[in-house]
Amino acid sequence: MAAVITDRTLMDHVLRLGEQHPPIRLESADRTIHDPAAVRERFAGVIDYLARVELEVDRNVLELLTILPNVREVDRIFYQDIWYGQEMAHGYLLDQLQGDLGMEPAEPFMTVPIRMKLLGAMAHLEPVQEISRMLYYLTGASTERQAVLAYSSLTKELNRMGERAIAETIIHPIKQQEPGHFAFYQMSATRMVQQQVLSPWQVFVAQQLRSRTFTLVGVDYVKKYQRDMGGVLVGLGMDQELEVYAREIGRLEARLLWANRNGMQFPPYFLKALRESVEMYQGQGNFDRPG
Repeated sequence: MAAVITDRTLMDHVLRLGEQHPPIRLESADRTIHDPAAVRERFAGVIDYLARVELEVDRNVLELLTILPNVREVDRIFYQDIWYGQEMAHGYLLDQLQGDLGMEPAEPFMTVPIRMKLLGAMAHLEPVQEISRMLYYLTGASTERQAVLAYSSLTKELNRMGERAIAETIIHPIKQQEPGHFAFYQMSATRMVQQQVLSPWQVFVAQQLRSRTFTLVGVDYVKKYQRDMGGVLVGLGMDQELEVYAREIGRLEARLLWANRNGMQFPPYFLKALRESVEMYQGQGNFDRPG
């Protein structure tokens, strides 16, 4: 039986994150790169994609305030006092790395999607806001799980290339902070299920919205970003096991939103989004590499 998640459980977790994981300092990075050209050739697109996503936290906060105008205190402390500073530091570190590799800075996407604005227009209705809250937690959990897997793979590949300095003082420290974010979203969504916050009709609406609007991290319905996400998957070798990857990032959602319907290991829209991104990238042939 899963442990019961309470408001105190969540608050204690958030406060520990702040104490144990302050934002990573730029000067803590060992910027030694033995072969910048080789790193740029293999991972320019991957690093640029990751930097852009990390630097989009201002838009993420605007989206959150749009769909959750009556944000819970523990959520506010998490995104305002903990998550924001950590994610911005990640973006600054990756942007500094891009400069060291002779690349242009990342260009964050700062437009709040129309689907968020439409949902926000009904956010004053409490039942709608609770649906939005569940979708926020599920999106956060999926996003952070994708980040953990990407940074783990990038660390491993950079070490194989002999680029231990940037692997161990930039990429790995970023990766270490992401599981705590995932745990917050996981516990928050689990709490909603345990307390039966959503009625059956709200669960149904959440399922339909998620099925129709799901995108991978950093895509936001922008075709170029969807294609570039395919490049990240190919660049990190994840395209060889898409079903395994879909299970890794989608199993929490299968359990909490779909109650593992008919033995579901992950919602089918996860694998669909992954395949579409890879196919778009392979159709183009390579990254539109920042340089």
